Amino acid sequence: MTAEKNDNWWRGGVIYQIYPRSFQDTTADGIGDLPGITKRLGYVADLGVDAIWLSPFFKSPMADMGYDVSDYCDVDPMFGTLADFEALVAEAHRLGLKVIIDQVLSHTSDQHPWFKESRQSKDNDKADWFVWADAKPDGTAPNNWMSIFGGPGWEWDGTRKQYYMHNFLASQPDLNFHCQEVQDALLETVRFWLDLGVDGFRLDTVNYYFCDAELRDNPPMDHDDNAAGLDAPDVNPYGFQQHIYDKTRPENVKFLQRFRALLDGYEARTSVGEVGDGARSLKTVADYTTGGDKLHMCYTFDFLGPNFSPAHIRDCVEDFFATVEDGWVCWAFSNHDVDRHVSRFAKTEAEREPVARLALSILATLRGSVCLYQGEELALPQAELAFEELRDPYGIRFWPSFKGRDGCRTPMPWNKGEPHAGFTTAEKPWLPVPAAHLPLAVSEEAMKPESVYNHYRATLAFRREHDALQDGDIVFHDSDNEDVLIYTRMKGETTLLFVFNFSAEPQSVPLQVAVEHVKSLDLPGMTGVLNGAHVDLGAFDGYCARI
Repeated sequence: MTAEKNDNWWRGGVIYQIYPRSFQDTTADGIGDLPGITKRLGYVADLGVDAIWLSPFFKSPMADMGYDVSDYCDVDPMFGTLADFEALVAEAHRLGLKVIIDQVLSHTSDQHPWFKESRQSKDNDKADWFVWADAKPDGTAPNNWMSIFGGPGWEWDGTRKQYYMHNFLASQPDLNFHCQEVQDALLETVRFWLDLGVDGFRLDTVNYYFCDAELRDNPPMDHDDNAAGLDAPDVNPYGFQQHIYDKTRPENVKFLQRFRALLDGYEARTSVGEVGDGARSLKTVADYTTGGDKLHMCYTFDFLGPNFSPAHIRDCVEDFFATVEDGWVCWAFSNHDVDRHVSRFAKTEAEREPVARLALSILATLRGSVCLYQGEELALPQAELAFEELRDPYGIRFWPSFKGRDGCRTPMPWNKGEPHAGFTTAEKPWLPVPAAHLPLAVSEEAMKPESVYNHYRATLAFRREHDALQDGDIVFHDSDNEDVLIYTRMKGETTLLFVFNFSAEPQSVPLQVAVEHVKSLDLPGMTGVLNGAHVDLGAFDGYCARI
């Protein structure tokens, strides 16, 4: 492998997201930990991915499951120690896996020493490290900004006698990126993990770093569809505003250039940003990834909703590459914040496994990098939890109209025959293992040649075998059938044709190329065949050929 190829391992790479709380418990406290992840890395490597992404494991009061950081440079005892993390990195690298960690730079916990000092007075050394503002004359908040987790985006502090801004929980105060010292301190925490050998960073809420220095009110949404629910569920009034002043400010670009310059001082590092910006997401991604001097890639929420159709897939991909030009994207159907995609996409229980296979076949053959979420390779459905079982403050706040994110965060089922499916030996795990997940445990799926799990392994191997699928171009082709998606991937002299049927009904799709130039390829798990000048596809089926 050339040095250039090694440096760009992320371009077209496959990343497997691990939610540490729910992967593997080794201390019998009902909560997953770093040694548990290390124990299971062989399983992850065997899937055929290139990297793991670890959700936060830093010291935290855990008000938002670790996304409220109280020490950026240490491991929360719940998950282990720094030595455990170093052992994890060493084992991942031994297995050929890169390690990406979550960096939550936009806000801290209110228990972070920086905030504890900042709130003491208006003139201490960290007085302007967070976004503070005086009340209006009537005592109300400085402006109309809202919290994604419900209610105003401001919290009154009686000690400092000012409001502080929070995009999420009131216990998650926003850092003031207009302060150079804040940027410097955060970049030093990034350097800390780089020096420990991490290969990249997933930047949480990357477009939330800066807010408007003048604290101007956001205007109301100029249409009535609540921003299509892209940034928040439609039960949340957060979507009633155009968020042009509380996030996605132009100053963010210069900070991302500083961040990238730090990463470029180390070999073969990468970054992927989470962009939640409603209808503006593609423009934001373009601003953040073009030019080779900011983020390596971003992902948006485009594929994290309920729409799974040929038109939606085509529109998202074409719009992205038309807008972003020389930037790069990381596609995902599931993560720790949304309902599992088989539950969003499959209309019936019978459709769950074929839809899971189809979704992965498409995701693995689109142009871009890929992010998989733990358990999707088992076709795990969204867990149904009772209110008293919830741990997610978002779900608790908006129950029952929005049930939160716990349903996609339940423990990984390893062995059907063990208590709690082998996740923990504790009497009770932090979230229950759903009974519906037991038949889908790794112990069961790995033994079935036609399982979704083995489809993932075979499909990821197919992706690795074809350079055109790593970073080749993509062209979509028209079809008279709205249930069919057709595209080609090209690199050098190679052109691969893909035809997919999103319907539960068989389809016969006319080819638009001369049959004598078609060489059918074995696309794992797909049974489509060339029949004269047509491709015959079964339900949720696919076909691949070299043309």
